[in-house]
Amino acid sequence: MTENYLPLEQYLRALPPSQEEVKLTFEHIEQILNDKLPAPAWDDRTWWGNQKQGTSVEVIAWMNAGWLVEIVDLRERWVRFVRQ
Repeated sequence: MTENYLPLEQYLRALPPSQEEVKLTFEHIEQILNDKLPAPAWDDRTWWGNQKQGTSVEVIAWMNAGWLVEIVDLRERWVRFVRQ
């Protein structure tokens, strides 16, 4: 996994085990990463997929932390993660 998404993995891992879901705006994710999300994150729902195969290194961050993307709202610019 590239180091770019490690802060997101650490953020999700640090959430209390009792927390079953978390909704984050794209802007909040950028703050966590201390970096901009790539253009596809803003307009391509598949960027937020839950598969570990392929070249989507960002997916590995949330899946390694034990989370899946449940809903992505590209219009409102937020994503809801749920525990696996």
